Order: sequence, then C-alpha cells, then structure tokens
Amino acid sequence: MRPGRRGSRPRTRRRPAHEDASSGFVTAVDRGRYRCLVGAGTGDERAVTAMRARELGRKGVVVGDRVALVGDVTGAPDTLARIVRVEPRTSSLRRTADDTDPFERIVVANADQLAIVTALADPEPRPRMIDRQLVAAYDAGMDPLLCLTKADLADAGGLVAEYAPLGVPYVVTHRGSDLDELRGHLSGRTSVLVGHSGVGKSTLVNALVPDAERAVSEVNAVTGRGRHTSSSAIALELPGGDGWIIDTPGVRSFGLAHVEPENVINAFEDLADGAAERCPPQCDHLPHDPGGLGGRPPREKEQNCGLDGWVDDGHASRARLDSLRRLLASREGDAE
Repeated sequence: MRPGRRGSRPRTRRRPAHEDASSGFVTAVDRGRYRCLVGAGTGDERAVTAMRARELGRKGVVVGDRVALVGDVTGAPDTLARIVRVEPRTSSLRRTADDTDPFERIVVANADQLAIVTALADPEPRPRMIDRQLVAAYDAGMDPLLCLTKADLADAGGLVAEYAPLGVPYVVTHRGSDLDELRGHLSGRTSVLVGHSGVGKSTLVNALVPDAERAVSEVNAVTGRGRHTSSSAIALELPGGDGWIIDTPGVRSFGLAHVEPENVINAFEDLADGAAERCPPQCDHLPHDPGGLGGRPPREKEQNCGLDGWVDDGHASRARLDSLRRLLASREGDAE
C-alpha cells in the first residue's frame, strides 16, 4: 500500500459486545484512574485499577457506577483493566456550580439514600444548604436523612422542629456517642454523606468504618468554616458487608440549575395531587401575595397557585406547603 493511503477495510460503527467482561463497582476516582471492586459477594473480591476505554466516548464514570471491565482484572500490582461499559444507573446525585451554570455534574451514581450531615454548632447550621441538598435528594429519587452532629455544643430541638413538616428522618450525634441508631438507617443501603467542611462528616466515617482513615479538619476560628480534607468521593463498605457509605468532599455551594419543580413537588404526595388538579400550567407553586416569600417582593404572575386553596380545603397542612415553597425558592436562589 502506498504511503499516506488509507486502508481499504471499510469503517464500521459496530463495537465489540464484550460479553465476557467482568462486572465491577467503582469505589474511587483519581486523575483518570478508577478503583473498582470486582467479584463482590463471590468470596473472590479484589480491587482492580482501570481506565476508560475509548468506546465510552464522552460518557463519564463516577463513584457508585456499575461497570463492565476487560483486560487484566486480577488486581495484581501495576496492572490496568479497561472500563468498556457503564450499566444503566438507578439514581444520579447531581449538582451545578451555581444556579446559573448550565453544566451539571454527577456526584455519585446508584445510591438510594442521601445523608445530610450538619453540625449544630462550630460551624453554625445552614438551613438553606440543607434545603438545597433535600431538593437534590428528591430530584434524584433518593431518601433523605438528616444527621445532626455536635449535639454536645448546641440543642437540636430548633432544627428538628424546622424540618418536622417534611417528615425527614433524623439522627442526632455528639462526640463519643453511640452510633447504633445511625447504623440502623445505613444498614443494607448505599448512602451518600454530604455536608460542608467541618461538620464532622469524616469523623462519622472513621467511626462507622474504623479502617477508613479519613482526614479530619478543624474549623477556622475566624471564618467559622472548615477546611476541605476529602478531595474526591470514595465508597466504603460497612463492617460485615452491611451496606455502603460514600464519603464526598465538603462543599460550600450546591447549585440546582438542573432541577425541575415537578421533581421536587412529586416528593410531597399530599400536595402533588393538588398541583395536578388545581394549578395552572407552568405554575411555579410560589406565592403571589403582598409580602412575597420571605419578605421579598411578590412575583408577577397571571394566575395564582392553586395549592393555597388545596390547603384551605384541608387536603394538606400549611406547614407542608410552606416547606415545599421554601425548597422551591431555594432551587431558584431566593432562600440563600
């Protein structure tokens, strides 16, 4: 064949099926390398390092993904497998950099519970951040869990009462406390732990998985903020194989530009029926009254939200509607 001339074999879009690929679970991602658990539950579990195969194209791989691997899957030192397929995800926890960013990123895949870790003091709790993380949980179809730490420094009653109308389960912990109640909520599930820096998330992880050795940060006395100690998400199996927890880096913002209001209201079964029956098309479900929401100016709307009448007729409580609207306002940045 003459130099510079392409081969005569026709090009094809068909990709190999890789029917003999091994199944794996992504436990960590680090600079283009993926740590995968292969052979889970078979008695021959091994940690395999892998890279993305070219046939994946732009499809990303995140912690929690179930993948198909080919190549060397022995887990021996200095070996490298290839991820050739990402199995369909049952859930995707997503966030954007801010509320105007059109580019979302998937934080974790295939988890079924979002544990929102919040300190009661040092640093002070940030209810609007909790609201945003609740919205992300509802959008992903995940069950939320409030984990309130440092109860030895402040009382949990006020924060618990604030979220009582939502019916979100909660656990209160303090330094050296028994974590059996928390373990009960995590048992048999794949749970993502989120929270901003300094709330005690890594301390909980180390107590739940003693060999995790996650770095623990101190809170800055001047700013009241913690220092980022985890740079990437990592999945850790609970002792006895009783579930998984995925520790994530501390965050100071949680953008929700990707979330549709319907994905939030569908988590409120007592209000979703009222929205379908009484609200006008494209209703944002926010109030149209002289005071607006949270003292802000009222919104210009052609038609009022029908949920006020739904509540007045006794189908749901006013506290539940107020909580829903706070979450929806948080999605738009109004409650920050």
